[in-house]
Order: sequence, then C-alpha cells, then structure tokens
Amino acid sequence: MSLHRANWLASVFGLSLLLLALSGWRPYDRATWLMEVIPVIVALPLLGLTYRRFPLTTLLYGLIFVHAVVLMLGGAYTYARVPLGFQLQDWLQLERNPYDKIGHFFQGFVPALIAREILIRGKHVRGARMRVFLVVCIVLAISAGYELIEWGAALALGQGANAFLGTQGDPWDTQSDMFCALIGAIVALTALSKVQDRQLAAGDSAPDC
Repeated sequence: MSLHRANWLASVFGLSLLLLALSGWRPYDRATWLMEVIPVIVALPLLGLTYRRFPLTTLLYGLIFVHAVVLMLGGAYTYARVPLGFQLQDWLQLERNPYDKIGHFFQGFVPALIAREILIRGKHVRGARMRVFLVVCIVLAISAGYELIEWGAALALGQGANAFLGTQGDPWDTQSDMFCALIGAIVALTALSKVQDRQLAAGDSAPDC
C-alpha cells in the first residue's frame, strides 16, 4: 500500500469517527440514531482490522465513506426530517421526504461493488453475466434482510419504531425501498465496473507485505 493511499485512508477513517461523534452529539432521537448508525459502528473497526490482509480498492473505501455519511445524517435527524430531503421534496414536488430512498439507493449501490470485488478477487465466478446476476441477488438479499429487521423493530417497539422505519404513511415503503436498492446496484455496476476493474488490475487493493 502506497504512503499516499495509507495517509488518505487514515484521514478518511479519522473523519468518519469525527462525523459519527457529531451525528450522535444531540440526535433527534437517541434510540433511532443508534439503530441507523449500527452499520457504521460495525464497519469502521472491521475495515480497520482487515485492510492489511484484505484491503479494498480506493474506489470502495471512498464509496463506503459516502454511504456512512448518508447513514449518519439520517441517524442524526431521522430520515423523515433530514433537511436535504425536504429540499428534494420541494424541488421534485413530492408528498413526502425522500431521504430514506437515498439511503436505500446506497444500500444497493455500495454493497453491489463490494460483492463484485469479493467475487472477482476470490475467483468465485468467471462469467461476467453470472457475476452481475449474483451481485444483484446479493443486493436484494441484503435489502430484504434489512426490511426484516425493520419489521422486527416495528413488532418490538410499536409506534416507537416509526422514526427508524421512516415509512411516513407509505403502504408500499418496503417494496419501494427494495426497488431503490435494485436501482442502486444496477447504476453502480453500469457506471463503475470498469473503474473498479482498472483499480484491481493496477493492484490498488494489493495487501501490504
């Protein structure tokens, strides 16, 4: 790993910790914040522990950071109250704050490239078309699993889970969440597969000696 890349990763890791602390300083609802940022809390130490033995491409580290910011912002305000979402609501003339859909888009966008990189580096699948199919299936499985978690939270917490669910009265929220994840996966594979391939070919994710 080059010194430049190592310094960049250290800076991104430090910034992630700072933003996590800021998002949890005075969140709208503490329990909702915790539920929303648990993926970040789990991912940060996991990425730190694995970056020497199984480092990811720079592309992936950058996208994971962006996804973490989306989650932390949603946790700080709750998804239905994020100011950016209200701006999009006014701009697009929507009936509800759409910020949670941005979160679910990234729930497909980033995991798609993570799954693709693992499949390529592990040589689990050789055919490009089959790899695309499996990546999309993995993304949909992740999305469905998250919806099951939301369902469990709704059963356990009742009305107290409304901020976490972010449904805003939409009876088709689950289906639209999964559709956004699907769109995210397709966009990621279409737009960034070649970039990821170039970084892999250049040894961007080569482990440290």
